[in-house]
Amino acid sequence: MLFSNETQALHYLKNISYYRFKGYWWDMQQDFTEHTFKPNTYFESVIKRYNFDRHLRLILFDAIERIEIALRTKMIYHLSIGHGTTWYLDSKLFADKDKHIDHIKHIQREFNYSQEIFIKDHKKKHSETDAEAWKIMEIASMGTLSKFYKNLNHQLPEKSSIAKEMGLNLHSELSSWLESIVYVRNIIAHHSRLWSRNMVKKPVDSINNTIGIWFESNLQPVQKKKPFLIISTMIYMCNEVTPNHKIKDKIRELIDNNTDIPIYKLGFLGDWKSQPLWK
Repeated sequence: MLFSNETQALHYLKNISYYRFKGYWWDMQQDFTEHTFKPNTYFESVIKRYNFDRHLRLILFDAIERIEIALRTKMIYHLSIGHGTTWYLDSKLFADKDKHIDHIKHIQREFNYSQEIFIKDHKKKHSETDAEAWKIMEIASMGTLSKFYKNLNHQLPEKSSIAKEMGLNLHSELSSWLESIVYVRNIIAHHSRLWSRNMVKKPVDSINNTIGIWFESNLQPVQKKKPFLIISTMIYMCNEVTPNHKIKDKIRELIDNNTDIPIYKLGFLGDWKSQPLWK
């Protein structure tokens, strides 16, 4: 590997570990056994990829925040109106009773550890009373919210109402999308790499009677296994819950300002910009 500025490179390597960088230069190798690099491979190109990925993750965290808050609000509203203040404790509302028990234990731990003022106030004034849904669900992680939603009985009209307000006609589609977004959220929360990563969780891409703007043609297999598809689900849902968001514009601007970055490594292929969702 070549270095345009060895002093600067040393600074990076003192503050960012070798194995964190390794994922960004893996495809730059000529020999994967000897770990030799292709001719004219510069460390500075690795830094560009690293910074591009970091900025993309920051943009996506903004999108995830909007989706998470909207989901939480809709679950609290619809299910509290339909099934009372502590609906989350009612096992009759959930398909898998054992999973429900596990989810209750998990959310109770989150409640016990919470330092939010309104949670402390509840513990002080109502220590013998279960917290209302609008309190306990407010401190639930997105992963917990996703699990509660997926385990709701499929026949519940509230489950369909929540999906529709998030822009989807089927609750199974929303569950699939939420699981994938939670997966990406956890990657971002741990400052891990999205760059050139195959997604373990893949959301459904064939949507039934779309409410919003989606893809007009089938995606290529590589677009489905790379971050592109999950990022697209975030854009779609942000369009529904915060129509004036700038997430898409920020991603397009980031890509336009980094024309030397091979974005196909993230699944952004060919005419992706011409797709209605990304226009």
